[in-house]
Amino acid sequence: MTTVTVDRAGLWDAEALSDVAAATFPLACPPGSDMEDIEVFLAEVLSGERFGEYLSDPARTVLKAVADDEIVGYAILHSGPPADPAVATAISLDPVLEISKMYVLPGHHGTGVSSALMHAALEQARGTGCAGVWLGVNQQNLRAQRFYARYGFRQVGTRTFTVGRQVHHDYVLRLEF
Repeated sequence: MTTVTVDRAGLWDAEALSDVAAATFPLACPPGSDMEDIEVFLAEVLSGERFGEYLSDPARTVLKAVADDEIVGYAILHSGPPADPAVATAISLDPVLEISKMYVLPGHHGTGVSSALMHAALEQARGTGCAGVWLGVNQQNLRAQRFYARYGFRQVGTRTFTVGRQVHHDYVLRLEF
């Protein structure tokens, strides 16, 4: 088994993180998602430039998972209350941390990378005194839902998530400490 190291990413990792995002985000989209819309989302939200912004934002922590000297996964953590009013109603914890993104390259699924990222994210939340964490997961992404359930996440609401011109439906999941 390959050794996985998870630590905080730096500005020098922005392009590599964007490359991982381009390879992984389409896999989390529901079947039938329009590739043009996915490409718009990648350009607007997951580009190297945007990762540079995330890495410079004091409200965000970007974790990278490294195996064999290559970034094979990442998670973006966002501190603070949810901006979406519907999500804020479902997530009444304070302080709270959002696991905004968590993706692993397909060749590394089932190798412990996702678990290592989740452990690091939960450790970060606990270490900063958060009462819990939350995330959104596409309602059709059963694999991810099973993964989060293993950590004790429970569905507490729903939200919409826009990718290009398409509106997707997510479950809002919460884990209280």
